[in-house]
Amino acid sequence: MPAMLETLLERFRQRDRLALSRLLSTVARGERIEEILTGVGETAKPARVVAFTGSGGVGKSTLVGKSIETIRQRGQSVAVLACDPQSPLSGGALLGDRFRMTARPDDDGVFIRSLAAAGGHGALAEHLPALVHLFEAFGFDVVLIETVGAGQGDTVVREWVDVLVLLLQPETGDDLQWEKAGLLEVADAIVIHKADLSGAERVEAQVLATLSLGTGPVAPVLRVSSRTGAGLAELWQTIASLPLRRGRQKRGRDLLLLAQQTLTARFAAVEAHPELQQLLAAWERGTVTSTQAAAALFRLLRDTDS
Repeated sequence: MPAMLETLLERFRQRDRLALSRLLSTVARGERIEEILTGVGETAKPARVVAFTGSGGVGKSTLVGKSIETIRQRGQSVAVLACDPQSPLSGGALLGDRFRMTARPDDDGVFIRSLAAAGGHGALAEHLPALVHLFEAFGFDVVLIETVGAGQGDTVVREWVDVLVLLLQPETGDDLQWEKAGLLEVADAIVIHKADLSGAERVEAQVLATLSLGTGPVAPVLRVSSRTGAGLAELWQTIASLPLRRGRQKRGRDLLLLAQQTLTARFAAVEAHPELQQLLAAWERGTVTSTQAAAALFRLLRDTDS
């Protein structure tokens, strides 16, 4: 492992925010992911990962900014990953969303990072499981993900997060646009944002009527105004009450696959490695989660390097 990377990892383990930022950039580029995940150590506890999605202009960044304040008032730390459009010139993030999120610069409980989301990735930055794992290993309680909002068809985010919040708003000029591509079916909570505008009640009624036609569980629908603060506390009470399910398992499985591939490349006779066999057997029995198994595999890699 290069000395510079080892220094960054040591600083990361000492909770150096600049080291976190540099490691996030390295992972986002798809570089040295296995070495970084091996070096950061096991996750102390999983974070609650919440995504905000919706059309452009619906106020995702503003609501994320207000959510930061609410989360901090609840005594929890929060990291934000804003998936910004990719610049056609530099390939980097355009950074527009980040400027609408307010946070005290001296608050160590808040970390905001913008990353470019290339086309074809469901309005998300690449290598999302590894990025979230870095935030978890750093100790954040909540991770907020803001999608680009490139279109209503970007439902892939549901696979990666614990809670998906869909934002709608009144006075969009096309009240039925959000019905077309399935976001209502995959959202865990639906927010009528900018609820202080006229027409919010009508949009809420339309959403409830549409949801009533389905056969599955009905997602909660809330009216929220970031301008007045109305509904923010209720939104986070709802998010906190929702069960943690598929996203955590999906991220863990991807990390586990990555660790297994790395181990297979490292050991000529990986099948004969006793600790690996015990770990995989425990994972197959369900006595350890995918995330726990992945963390243990990365620890095994680290131990073999030392």
